[in-house]
Amino acid sequence: MTLSDTQLDRYARHIILKEVGGSGQARLLAAHVLVIGAGGIGSPLIQYLAAAGIGRLTVADDDIVALSNLQRQTLFGTRDVGTRKVVAAANAVQRLNPDVQFTPVDQRLTAATAAPLLAAADVVVDGSDNFATRLAIADAAHEARVPLVSAAVGQFEAQIAVYRGWEPDKPCYRCLVGGDPERPGTSCADEGVLGAMTGVAGSLAAIEAIRQVVPFGEDTAGRLLIVDALAFRFRTIAVPRDPACRCAA
Repeated sequence: MTLSDTQLDRYARHIILKEVGGSGQARLLAAHVLVIGAGGIGSPLIQYLAAAGIGRLTVADDDIVALSNLQRQTLFGTRDVGTRKVVAAANAVQRLNPDVQFTPVDQRLTAATAAPLLAAADVVVDGSDNFATRLAIADAAHEARVPLVSAAVGQFEAQIAVYRGWEPDKPCYRCLVGGDPERPGTSCADEGVLGAMTGVAGSLAAIEAIRQVVPFGEDTAGRLLIVDALAFRFRTIAVPRDPACRCAA
C-alpha cells in the first residue's frame, strides 16, 4: 500500500517511530478490528483505533445512549442520548477519520453470530459488560485463531490481557476465568466506576490491538495487566496455561 500525501501527514507521528514506520502504518490501514461494546471501554478504544488509521472497524453493541453513560462514554454527547450507540459511534468515527470503514452491528453477539465477523478480522477487542458475552467471544476468537484483547473495569481498577491460546504455552481466556457461564457479576450501575478508569482501559486495549497488527516491544500474550487507581499502581501477573482447559486438549 502506498500512502497518500494526506496520509503521510496525518500519520506522521506513527511513521517516525522506528517500530512502526511507513510499512507498519500501511498494515494498520489494511487491518480489520472487531470491537465488542461501544461503552466506557469502547469509547476511547474506538477513538484511538480510528485515529491510528485502522482501515476497518466493526463495532457490535445493542444498546442506546443514556444520560448516565456520559460520565465515562466520551464517544457520545448529550445530543446523542436516545441514539443507537453504533449509529452515534459511526458518526463520530466519520468525523474523526474518513479513512476508516466503519461497520455497525446493532446486536449482542453470541459465539455463532460472532463467527462470520471474526472470519474477516485480524484482532477482536472485548470490552463487553457481561460474562456470558465475554465467554462466547473468547470461544469464538479461539476457534477462529484471532487474537483476543480483553479489557475490563470495576470501580477503581482495570484489567487488560491478550489471549492467543492456540499457540504453544499461551493461555486462553478460560485458563484465567474458568468455564462457568453463570458466574455472578455486578455492573457499574450497581457498584459505580471512576469514569477515567474506562479511558485508561480503553486506551491500553487500543495499544494492545495495535501491537497485534504491528508487533512492537515485548509480546504481552499470557500476561494480565492490573491497574489500581486507589494505590496508584500498575502490576503484571503471568497467566499460566491450564492443563485441564479445553484449549490444552
